[in-house]
This record gives sequence, C-alpha cells and structure tokens, in this order.
Amino acid sequence: MGQCPCFGSVKAAEQERREEADRRESQDARAKAAEAAQRRQQEYEKSAAGRAAKAQMKAMKESKTSNQGGEPVLKWQMGS
Repeated sequence: MGQCPCFGSVKAAEQERREEADRRESQDARAKAAEAAQRRQQEYEKSAAGRAAKAQMKAMKESKTSNQGGEPVLKWQMGS
C-alpha cells in the first residue's frame, strides 16, 4: 500500500509550524528574561548593597588615577 505523496508535505508543513512556534516562544522567553534582569539590576542599584558597591568602585577608580602621577609605584635602587 503506497502513501500519497501529499502526506510528506503535510508533515513538513507541520514541522515548519512547530519550529516557528518554538522560535516565537524562545523570543518571548528571552524578552521576559531581559526585562526581569533589568528590574533586578534596578532594584540592586537602589539597595544599600548596590549603593555601597557603586561607591567602592568609584573610590577604587579615583585612587587608581591619583596614584599615577608620573612616578612608578615601585622604585628600584642598585647598591646603597
């Protein structure tokens, strides 16, 4: 008993529809994850820990730039 050749195209069309639905679901999931990450980042920046971390990073950056006044950090002398 042979199969009608149109069954192959029906299966291919169904496979394509499933793949397209999967792609849309993946895009939606990525968008929701990005929104959630953005909200978490904003909440962290507003928290005490976030503000402290930001202040610490700023202090570290300022100390790096102030130490580089043209003088090397370590000085080497031969003999003495």
